[in-house]
Order: sequence, then structure tokens, then C-alpha cells
Amino acid sequence: MTPRKLLVVVPIVFSVAAADVAMAQTPPAAMDKGAPVAGANSFTEAQAKERIEAAGFTQVSGLRKDDQGIWRASAKKGEAQVNVSLDFRGNIVTQ
Repeated sequence: MTPRKLLVVVPIVFSVAAADVAMAQTPPAAMDKGAPVAGANSFTEAQAKERIEAAGFTQVSGLRKDDQGIWRASAKKGEAQVNVSLDFRGNIVTQ
């Protein structure tokens, strides 16, 4: 590759990489008021667990979907043992 082509390609690569980093740091959407919200939940059990863990919870156990379509589990957040819920909109709430 010629030096002139490098001058064009390198900035493009860095621009794309910077955009990916910025997107990865985008904060999650605000939680819905009154969450968790009842509704038809299409998350599988595995997806629900992944989302809860991605929100910083560990040792997720007893995961079950209730009759309102809300996934509920027991988990740890830091050192605290909490009850956690995930609704069909992706809101994660602790009780």
C-alpha cells in the first residue's frame, strides 16, 4: 500500500474504531416508571439471565417467569443478596 493510501485508510479505521467505543459506552435507556411492567415477555430464560448478568448481577438463581410475564430471580449485586426482576421492556428492578 502506498503512503498516500495509508493517509486515507488509517484515519478511516480510527474513526470507525472510535465510533464503536462510543456506542459501547452509551448508557442504557431510562427505566420505565412503575417498572417492572406486566406484559407478554418474549425473552427466553437464557436471554433473561444474560440481561440480568449484563446489568452487573452475579449468582443469578431461581429464575422463573411469573403469570404477569416478568422474569424474577435471586442474585447478588456486589455483596448484597437481592431479588431482581426483568420485564418485557428490558427494565431490571431490584426489590
